[in-house]
Amino acid sequence: MHIYMGDPPKSPRTTTNFYYNILGISKTASLADICKAYKCLARKWHPDRNSSNRDEAQVKFTSINEAYRVLSMKKREEACNRTTSLTDEEEEKTPKKTEQGITAKDGEEEGGEEFVISSPRLLSRTTSRVVPPEISRKMSKSASRRGKTPPPTPMDFYAHLQKSTQGATGSGPNTPSSSSSAAAPSTPTGAGNNPASLSKITSRRNNMPPIIFSQSIARRKPPEVERKLECTLEELCHGRAKVVKITREVISNTGLIVEEEEYVTIVVKPGWKKGTKITFEGKGDEKPGMLPADITFVIEEKRHPVFKREGDDLELGVEIPLVQALAGGSTITVPLLGGESMTLDLDDDVIFPGYEKIIPGQGMPRPKKGIVDGGGGHRGDLRLRFMVGFPANLSDQQRAEVARILQDCSY
Repeated sequence: MHIYMGDPPKSPRTTTNFYYNILGISKTASLADICKAYKCLARKWHPDRNSSNRDEAQVKFTSINEAYRVLSMKKREEACNRTTSLTDEEEEKTPKKTEQGITAKDGEEEGGEEFVISSPRLLSRTTSRVVPPEISRKMSKSASRRGKTPPPTPMDFYAHLQKSTQGATGSGPNTPSSSSSAAAPSTPTGAGNNPASLSKITSRRNNMPPIIFSQSIARRKPPEVERKLECTLEELCHGRAKVVKITREVISNTGLIVEEEEYVTIVVKPGWKKGTKITFEGKGDEKPGMLPADITFVIEEKRHPVFKREGDDLELGVEIPLVQALAGGSTITVPLLGGESMTLDLDDDVIFPGYEKIIPGQGMPRPKKGIVDGGGGHRGDLRLRFMVGFPANLSDQQRAEVARILQDCSY
């Protein structure tokens, strides 16, 4: 489907003229002129550079791509037709058949077909095309005879345009894949199964980085992206499923980078600690020529108003008055994580500042052999740290009585 700016053309001749008008060049323009005009207009009307009128820029940008594709292909076909007759005459003078049935010259045998990978539509992610072998050989021999390389393709300009509009992107090898890059070309009939024919095709144009198509080198994956996931102590103790929204950049079917939202579910298991990592493969940003990044969520513990975690244990501060700390025999109510509470007898213990009493099995779950058990044997402890409240003032009589009572005590 073609998208035009204005009314669609009525005839093939008008169609070609219409494409020339889109690029603002004359019908006598060379392939280099077409490439230059396309590069300027693509920069000007790229949607990322026209945020205020993105819809209009998208339509024009698509039309510019289509015009460049049609006109550049037309120029290539004309150049191929001009050299076909001359190439055929040269091949008839010194023909030589190899065992594979492929014509070679000067005693050199061609080990397999040559492939030219091109995108039939600019910025396509899932399509590629193989030029017929006879046309490919003629174009290659014609280019080598003139000492020139083939003209740049739309993908070359797009890679250069992405670098200038969005910053530097991955410059590693581009390996065709079924999901986010051009599909690998299939071997035509007669090409055989020679891996050398499909090993690597590299082209350099306009001093740009090489574009490498390889079937053996995998695309690079960028470093993983880390995000914090805050959890309460209750969630880390009892477990909970949390739904998290991921906002990432993806490459659309038209080749543009768009923002996408996705929701993922993270099942927080009992006993997880701060620093636990959960990784989702391929859920990060997509960049041209690279695999989607992984996104990793790192568990962070929210500050609790009552409890403090130390490994698998929980610490709780308890304040009691001095008389209760010295007299003993009293009972206190201790809160537990999750809203429950329990009763604790102080017995005859003398409580002093910093005194610690341990309640087994009331801490955080302690995973053992892949299983988290809520029993005391598989949970940490609850450590009570006592703070003693002293009276603000005493009368002389009270001081005398305290001194009389405590003077014979052992310390």
